[in-house]
Amino acid sequence: MPSPRGGEREILHSRFMTTADALEWHNRCMIAFDLALGAGALGAPDATLRALGHAAPSDDARELFRRCGPIWLTFAAAHTVAAARGRPEDWWALAWLRATELMTDVVWSRSPAFKQRRTRAMLVGAGVSNLAMAGGFAWRSREAR
Repeated sequence: MPSPRGGEREILHSRFMTTADALEWHNRCMIAFDLALGAGALGAPDATLRALGHAAPSDDARELFRRCGPIWLTFAAAHTVAAARGRPEDWWALAWLRATELMTDVVWSRSPAFKQRRTRAMLVGAGVSNLAMAGGFAWRSREAR
């Protein structure tokens, strides 16, 4: 039964979650994910890479990964803007932003520093996830009009 106060608690405990609700919930999850990934890349690159299944990085690999920290923090900011304002152009921008990431993790999965098959599969799955988000956020941009 929906709570009388509404909000996220109602969405998560309701019997019915609309597609728009699910996309908004997923968007909020991506804020947290991209914040963690960006902060980890900047502040603890070795530990973050290890958590992702990467072997101990060389100095240049560590710095290249660290270079991506601000990119992921920018993603978190874009997701935050869409969550706060919810304008069609915010969702459309997220669709394009996620579309730019369709193949990046798939390409990265080919790195010899990822030894486990499941880690490589996870990175390919991230590409599939970005495709789903690009499509979902594009749809959400039309629904927000």
